[in-house]
Amino acid sequence: MDQYKERIEKSETQIFKVVFPNTTNHYHTLFGGTAMQLMDEVAFIAATRFSRKKVVTVSSSKIDFKESIPADTIIELVGKVVKIGTTSLEVKVDIYKEEMYHESRKKSISGFFTFVAVDENKQPTSII
Repeated sequence: MDQYKERIEKSETQIFKVVFPNTTNHYHTLFGGTAMQLMDEVAFIAATRFSRKKVVTVSSSKIDFKESIPADTIIELVGKVVKIGTTSLEVKVDIYKEEMYHESRKKSISGFFTFVAVDENKQPTSII
């Protein structure tokens, strides 16, 4: 992976969002499904930026919800390529929560998403 270090760095993707009440559950914390959707989106962008190919999600794994994320919180999603195969790659996504009116930042959710590059016939193709 050392030969791809620069591409990995350039493809790292960060997105900031605010957790509004319409994205929370009855505990007033971010829905897990919403978090996973946002994570998949960030992972997709990072995978596309790395490969510059059409990619599709084939799996998500080991999503750890370490901390709940309350409404009225800023979140930062960070996606980074961590594994490269012949036709696939894996992206790790971390979500950090930030208090809106205090200086605190804490990793709250982490997960891994695997993508496969596909050609015009939707068949796997080389990721590199």
